[in-house]
Amino acid sequence: MAQHYEERNSAVKTRRQQEDQRRMAFRRAIEDRCEHRQLLAEIGDFPDAAELNYWQATPAASRRNAQPAR
Repeated sequence: MAQHYEERNSAVKTRRQQEDQRRMAFRRAIEDRCEHRQLLAEIGDFPDAAELNYWQATPAASRRNAQPAR
């Protein structure tokens, strides 16, 4: 009986960890989007903003998750 309880408890912990990971990924995506929009708004205040729009081509998430070359 105790083993069944431990297996169920383990499954619940695993599910909660997965849900937490999904929530955090979603939250990071929202924060990245907000930072991106804020940066674009700040850049838009400068007359040469057209030259700086190359930042749009590289999302912050891909820069953060980039793996170093081996």
